[in-house]
Amino acid sequence: MHTRPALASLLIPLLLLVVPLPAQEIEVQRHQLENGLTLLTQEDHSVPAICYMVFFRVGSRNERPGITGISHLFEHMMFNGSGKFEPKEFDRLLESNGGYSNGTTNRDRTNYWEEFPTEALELVLDLESDRMRSLRLTEENLEQERAIVKEERRVRIDNSVPGKLTEELYMAAYKAHPYRWPVAGWMADLDNINLDDTKEYFRIYYAPNNAVVVITGDFDTEQLLPLMAEYFADLPSGPPPRPINNPEEEQNGERRVKVHKAAELPAQRVAYKTVGVTDEDARPLEVLATILARGESSRLFRKLVYEEQVASFAQADFSEQFGPGLFSFNIGLAPDHTSEEAEQLLYTLLEELRQGSVSGRELQKAKNILSADFVKGLKTNLGRAWALGTYEVLYGSYEEMFKALDRINAVTVEDIQRVLETYFKEKNRTVVTLVPEAPRAD
Repeated sequence: MHTRPALASLLIPLLLLVVPLPAQEIEVQRHQLENGLTLLTQEDHSVPAICYMVFFRVGSRNERPGITGISHLFEHMMFNGSGKFEPKEFDRLLESNGGYSNGTTNRDRTNYWEEFPTEALELVLDLESDRMRSLRLTEENLEQERAIVKEERRVRIDNSVPGKLTEELYMAAYKAHPYRWPVAGWMADLDNINLDDTKEYFRIYYAPNNAVVVITGDFDTEQLLPLMAEYFADLPSGPPPRPINNPEEEQNGERRVKVHKAAELPAQRVAYKTVGVTDEDARPLEVLATILARGESSRLFRKLVYEEQVASFAQADFSEQFGPGLFSFNIGLAPDHTSEEAEQLLYTLLEELRQGSVSGRELQKAKNILSADFVKGLKTNLGRAWALGTYEVLYGSYEEMFKALDRINAVTVEDIQRVLETYFKEKNRTVVTLVPEAPRAD
C-alpha cells in the first residue's frame, strides 16, 4: 500500500474557472503534482458515474524512422500487465466493477479512458498509477502486441482502399514533417522495434510530466486530491521529450499520386496544406468544411452527389492537429463517371465560394451546426473529459475550450473568402487518385 504524503507539499492548485455554457455550468479545477502530472477535475453529480481520462503528449509525430508505429504499439501494450496486475487483469477488474476502458492514438497525442461507477474510483487510480509506474515490458508482451498491430495495419491500410489513400495522401503532402508517416507505422519498422526501444519510449513519453489526467463526474475533489497524491506522487519525472520542429517548407507545386488497387470504382483525395488548430484561420476553415460537406444540403453533396450525380459520397475535413494541417476532400465516384469530372466540379465550386457566393444564412447554419455539436459533446462525463483534455494538450490550455463558441460565431463571410484565397491554390494542392484494378486471382 502506498503511504499518503502530505498533500500540501505535493499538489499545487493553479486555477479555478467557472464558465456558463448553454444549459450547463462547468466548473474546472487544475492541480499539479510536484512530479509534473497535471490534473483537471470537473464534478457532476447527476449520475453515480465517473470518467477517468489520461492524455500523453505523444503521437506518431514524436517517432523517428526505424520505430514508426511505436506510439500505437504502446496503446496496446498499456493493457497487458504491470507490476501489480497480471496481463488482462486491468480489463477484468474494471469490467467486474461495472466499467470499461479504451484508448486511441493519433499524430499528436495518445489517450486512455475508463467509465465506471463512483465506488470504483480508487480501484481505477490503483490500476492507472501502476501501469504508469511499472508497465510490464517483456519480450513476450512485445511480440504478442507486435503481431496484433501488424494485423491491424494489414486490415486498415494495406487491404483498405480508404486507408491506403489516406496514407498516400499524407506521404505526398508532407515531405519533411513527421506527419508524413502513418500512425500505424511502416511494416518494416514494426518488425524493427525492440524491447530497448519500448523501455526508452516509456521512460520519456509516459512519465507524469508528459501526462494530463482529466476526471469528470460523481466525485468530491477534496477527497480525490489525497488519493491522487497517494497513488501518483511517487512516480518519477522523466526527461523532457525531444522538441518537434516544423521542417516543412512551403509547397510550390501541385503533387499528384495514382494508386492502383483492387476496387470497383474510382475514388479521389484532394488536400490543401493549411494551419494548426491554434492559428487564427483554423475556425474559418472549420466553418468552411461544415458549409461544404455537412449534411445533404451542403454545397459539396448537392453539387457532386445530388445535382451532377458523379459521386456516391463527398466529404470535407479540416484536420485538428498541431500543424501544419490539411484541408482534405474525400470523393467516391458513381458508376460511369471519372475522377476528372468530380475534380473539376470541386474546383468550380471552390471558385464560386472564393468569388463570394456564401450567404449569411448559409454561414449561420454552419455556425449553428458546430455550436450544437460542441454543446452536445459536453453533456456526458466522457465528452467533457475528452474536450478538456484535448484543449489542454492540443490548444495549450483547457481554458481555450470556453472561447470556442465565441470564435466559431465570430467567423464572417470575409473570413471564409480570405482562407479560400490564402490556402486553396493549385500549387498548394495534393491529389491522390485511385485507379481500380480487378482483384488478383488466387
